Amino acid sequence: MEANVIREAVRERYGRIAREAAEGGCCGGSGCCAPGGSSGDLGYTSDDRATVPAGADLGLGCGNPQAIAALKPGERVLDLGSGAGFDALLAGSQVGPTGSVIGVDMTPEMIARARRNAATAGFAHVEFVLGEIERLPVSDGSIDVILSNCVINLSPDKPAVFREAFRVLAPGGRLAISDVVATVELTPAMRADLAAYTGCIAGAALVRDIDAMLRAAGFESVRISEKSGGRELVRQWAPDLGADRFVVSATIEAIKSTASSATAKADGRDDVAQACCDTVLLSECCSADAKAGCCDSHTAPQVCGCSAGAAR
Repeated sequence: MEANVIREAVRERYGRIAREAAEGGCCGGSGCCAPGGSSGDLGYTSDDRATVPAGADLGLGCGNPQAIAALKPGERVLDLGSGAGFDALLAGSQVGPTGSVIGVDMTPEMIARARRNAATAGFAHVEFVLGEIERLPVSDGSIDVILSNCVINLSPDKPAVFREAFRVLAPGGRLAISDVVATVELTPAMRADLAAYTGCIAGAALVRDIDAMLRAAGFESVRISEKSGGRELVRQWAPDLGADRFVVSATIEAIKSTASSATAKADGRDDVAQACCDTVLLSECCSADAKAGCCDSHTAPQVCGCSAGAAR
């Protein structure tokens, strides 16, 4: 499948989930439109769910990256594919007002929902930015911890995601990711199934390939571990597909060495990735009513019609 076809299908599905949740549909906190069911099934506690506005929890993950992140007050956190803001807001409560959290998502409806949730929670140190995880609108070496929950499998260019993650992490920074991985090669029919791709199955990369991608990007201390109950979780998503024979929920951890240059470029671009305007998001970011998702403190001046210091 072509990358743009995948991106548009993913954007359409998760935009629809955000709209249905806003209208009080089945995803309004119950998670019934999402693969993982309720967040309680994914390893979050009742205290976690009580920490953030109810509208932030759509049950869209496949694990709990907070459990391996070991976040500390004052840390700078980036959430890849932040959705309605559940993990980003939980991170905000852990790093506190001396820290900061940026959530990046390519779905305008999710960004709008997440911003409302952050305002409701009163978290001024948590912000949400429209962008693609393959081209992050975040400065080099500006992040201490990267979180992500069942999103990287949806990317058609996973090596670019890991290169970008390495670029934006400060030396000594770390990845704390929950995602689905393939333990054996998926069948060609499964790989070609667009619904299975947007449902977090067909895009799962083999464990050995993820390990190789991370190391090629520059990461060290790579660790990929199957989540307890990870196959049963996948079985619930598509019981007729037999995906649990191929795919499992896992945690992915890695570190950017302190010896790594904080200004290393993954692909020779400028200091700030021009995500909104280098990609299929161009038409959305450049429309007058969408610039708020592109023009912010993390976007290069004069990008996509933004002016220096443009406010959201």
